[in-house]
Amino acid sequence: MSARLTLTARLTLLYTAASLLVLCGLGILVMRANHAHFIELDQAYLEDKVALVSQVVASSANREQLTQRLKELHHSHTGLYLRLEIAGKALYSEAVNPFPPDLKISTVDKRPSDWLWQETTLRGLTTTIAPPPFIDQGASQPLRLMLAMDTHHHTHFMDDLRESLMLYLLAAALASGLLAWWSARRGLAPLRDMQERARRVTAHQLDERMPEASVPVEMAELARELNTMLARLQRDFQRLTEFSSDLAHELRTPISNLLTQTQVTLAHQRDTHAYRDTLASNAEEFQRLGRMVSDMLLLAKTEHGLALPHREPVSLRAQVQALLDFYDVVADEKGITLVLEGEATTSGDKLMLRRAISNLLSNAIRHAPTLSRVTVKLSQVEGEAMLCVENAGPAIDPVHLPRLFDRFYRVDKSRLHLPTEGTGLGLAITQAIMTAHGGSVTVESENDSTRFCLCWPAH
Repeated sequence: MSARLTLTARLTLLYTAASLLVLCGLGILVMRANHAHFIELDQAYLEDKVALVSQVVASSANREQLTQRLKELHHSHTGLYLRLEIAGKALYSEAVNPFPPDLKISTVDKRPSDWLWQETTLRGLTTTIAPPPFIDQGASQPLRLMLAMDTHHHTHFMDDLRESLMLYLLAAALASGLLAWWSARRGLAPLRDMQERARRVTAHQLDERMPEASVPVEMAELARELNTMLARLQRDFQRLTEFSSDLAHELRTPISNLLTQTQVTLAHQRDTHAYRDTLASNAEEFQRLGRMVSDMLLLAKTEHGLALPHREPVSLRAQVQALLDFYDVVADEKGITLVLEGEATTSGDKLMLRRAISNLLSNAIRHAPTLSRVTVKLSQVEGEAMLCVENAGPAIDPVHLPRLFDRFYRVDKSRLHLPTEGTGLGLAITQAIMTAHGGSVTVESENDSTRFCLCWPAH
């Protein structure tokens, strides 16, 4: 399979072909115009000779005088052929007869005819004139005059012109090709610059951007879209890098705990009670790892459309009330009051929506101060259902708000894992569930209060 032509080569060939087409059309036009001009000149020349012969015939007293004067006329005009007939018989003729027998008499425009005679192109016409005075005009027929001229000088000029035009076309094709190549190279220079910038983009250098102001208008939109793509890739790659680091950190802690406890236990002979304590501790770490793997699998399925929700009408108040009853014991231990207000209905997967709400409630109870309130407000306005979970507590720095739904993201990076902490994926799972249902999740934190809101189309 042959290699594809570059864009520069395509533009060069296209421009050169278009230039040749225009120049060929112009050359044909010049040739046709010159040919038509020569025909007009020859027609005028032949008509002038018809008038001259008519004058000679009209002023001749006898046949000998007519013949003598026609010979003088013929010899004084090189390349002119003359024949005069009456009733089909030659009144004056040369030694050779170059006129074809089927040459018709010119009538209206007296346009001459062309024919080939002895490898010579002749142009001539035939017409009728009044007979001479020495012939009885009443009993005789009009004279038939045939004139022809050699077009060798015209043919020679047209051949030279054609050769000149061909040489000019070759030179013009070469010049057009070079000009087209230079123009294409210069015009595509911004594209090559963009290519060079794209070549410099690597996993360690994602801050490269395409020039928008210095490129033509046709490429500005492409540069803008490429910059948007690069910015998105840079942002996602940074998040992926942070996620990989956080994931390694999250997995390292329970694995390190398991390894340390196992090594300590095996270092000395211990009784059955010590082994049972070690196995129980290891079981907790295994549960933590299991929850983390399950959450990661759920996130992967949800974000890639594999865990599509089974939609059914869901009463949000009933689901929230069931969760409040479940968390009531935990809230009582901290002296937190759980409050439910309003009512709303939506459509979606009941278990997935319940998990999303549960994540918000567990976070609110965990971060709410002792003897405070956690309020769940339901509302349904203009075709949308909304659920907001609000708790008191120190406001979250606005810098951290856009990252709260990232996997394993923590406001305080230096804090250790507490027994009550989850896997760090709760809010990310909540966002994935809302996205799968066509909804959204938002957060606001100010004035010692934090509020998470779920919003999706109502049933």
